[in-house]
Amino acid sequence: MKYYSNMTITNPLLLQNPIEHVNDIDANYVEPAIEQIIADNRQQIAALTQLPNKTWENFMLPMDILENRLGKAWSPVSHLNSVCNSQALREAYDKGLSHLTDYSTQLGQDKALFSATQALYDDRENLQLTATQTHILKDSLLGFRLSGVDLSEALQAEFAKIQKRLSQLKSKFEHNILDATMSWRKPISDKNLLNGLPETELEILAANAKARGESGYLITLEIPSYLAILTYADDRKLREEVYYAYVTRASELGFDKGQYDNGPIMEEILSLKNAKAKLLGFDNFAQLSLESKMAESPEQVIAFLEQLNHAAHQQAKDELATLQAYAKQSGIDELASWDVAYYSEKLKQKTFEISQSELRPYFVVDKVMQGLFDLTEQLFNVTFQQTNDKAIWHPKVRHYELLRDNQVIAEFYLDLFARQHKRGGAWMDVCQSRYKTDTQQIQIPIAYLTCNFAEPAENKPALLTHDEVVTLFHEFGHGIHHMLTQVDELAASGISNVPWDAVELPSQFMENFCYHPEVINQISGHYETGEPLPENKLNKLIEAKNFQSAMMMVRQIEFSLFDIKIHMAEPLKVDTIQQELNEIRKAVAVMPPPEFNRFQHSFSHIFAGGYAAGYYSYKWAEVLSADAFSLFEEEGVLNQAAGRKFLTNILEKGGSADPMELFVAFRGRKPSVEPLLRHAGIDTSNVYE
Repeated sequence: MKYYSNMTITNPLLLQNPIEHVNDIDANYVEPAIEQIIADNRQQIAALTQLPNKTWENFMLPMDILENRLGKAWSPVSHLNSVCNSQALREAYDKGLSHLTDYSTQLGQDKALFSATQALYDDRENLQLTATQTHILKDSLLGFRLSGVDLSEALQAEFAKIQKRLSQLKSKFEHNILDATMSWRKPISDKNLLNGLPETELEILAANAKARGESGYLITLEIPSYLAILTYADDRKLREEVYYAYVTRASELGFDKGQYDNGPIMEEILSLKNAKAKLLGFDNFAQLSLESKMAESPEQVIAFLEQLNHAAHQQAKDELATLQAYAKQSGIDELASWDVAYYSEKLKQKTFEISQSELRPYFVVDKVMQGLFDLTEQLFNVTFQQTNDKAIWHPKVRHYELLRDNQVIAEFYLDLFARQHKRGGAWMDVCQSRYKTDTQQIQIPIAYLTCNFAEPAENKPALLTHDEVVTLFHEFGHGIHHMLTQVDELAASGISNVPWDAVELPSQFMENFCYHPEVINQISGHYETGEPLPENKLNKLIEAKNFQSAMMMVRQIEFSLFDIKIHMAEPLKVDTIQQELNEIRKAVAVMPPPEFNRFQHSFSHIFAGGYAAGYYSYKWAEVLSADAFSLFEEEGVLNQAAGRKFLTNILEKGGSADPMELFVAFRGRKPSVEPLLRHAGIDTSNVYE
């Protein structure tokens, strides 16, 4: 990413579409632009609250216009901070975030704005507001209350101070993970030290070295490199070394000698969230978090997770016993955490004669993307075209348009490959949202889809494991939820206003297609011959789908219980955070990790992202997604009628209605946990009601 210091053009962030000028965004532009937009907004909002005879058109729509401009200016900055981080941009991002936090808190506590919103809601019948508009107003009123609108002036100031500090801490938490990840590297000159790695994984490590101007091989803590070692390296000491470096990132035990330790940050975040919840009259932050979610109480969440654990726990123990017995045959008397992926892969190969590395040559990125596009076209009546005239932040980023009836209805940017200065993981984020403007024009939605796959090796196209294909489908599910919306109001279009424990429905729904022959035949093709995945490999892939699925389920339950329980407790110190996690592991984990494991120090979902007291959402929404997909199992995986039903009842509706109402409209009944367990190959007879 280039940052220009002597630009004479207008500040791109003040333009109509700043994303179109992404290559001209200088870090110095950020703070003054955000300050100016916020100042303009404050002035116009003050005038709007004084209007007599408020309507949706003269009050809420102008509010949307102001929100849209600010969101479009900030979105490229936030995104660039994640995908091509620099010190200058990081500082600009933090300054801009501080202004945004102050502004957001001020709006949430604005009594005149609250009164105007309440008046519109109370007069909804006379104003003939739509169901969507009424739903938005209802949720907006809840948002005001959760922002402290009812607090005294002194308590509002305290709340605002907490909000500002939390935004700073969350940003620092994420920066620490990125810096800690980048601070560790291990060059390898002797290829023999990497015995066991398949050719494709060796190429990943060679590409790491080459990208940094080095020879030989380079192990980093980026996910493609980390997984290559943990899954395939025969050298047990090397696996242990890489595992230790990865699980102690951003902790007091880290390679960087605690320079990026997130421990104190976790303490302060939990303390501030607890204080914030109590200011608003809640016993703890978990209660506050669930006010805007489908789940009704922390106790209901815990009961749900314990129900899943009851169903899966014995099977998980059996799966681990099988793995331990297999490892013992190779002379491993006591299986360690850095052995699990390695021996699991070998056991999987022995049992099913299939491996992720063996599948890589059949999943070429371009072929997978085209197959994904074909599937989306068949089910949801939309086509795709790549463009070459849009500004991008890296040469390997792609831009696509979605079309229906030859009209562009959405766009997205695709950034697939891991690199330095890019945050790890995979995500979808909003560039801009759909809404109908004051001139009755439709602003189309634009999304960012980001992954961290291995870059193409020399003389080969980019190749994916099947697990990575599933990840791509997952993020694309978020993308189509955002892009295929037909909601005209900004506050409820796409993923906006969708409760956190429902937003994973479309993403996890899309994962299911990755295990069906009709779809695999569309997305696979050997990079040399073009041959689809052979039938014998296809059958083995499907047979292996639920390999160690119970172990994976209890792992997610462990994370979810840890999240909800630390947000129900009184503020915890670093050591008591660890104790809480240890206690949960005693009850749930079938193979607790070593004492030095500091997973929580890089658990950005809950400490830096939006999943605090909400990580259970993955399993909650998986119940919805598995049950939703069961209709396709009944009607046909590529059944167009089922696809259109999902489109019209879920994807197009965005956050315009209660998600349970939308699910019932789609499925004809409330969801059942049975399809989730069945899809995971877990005995449903262990489920209790």
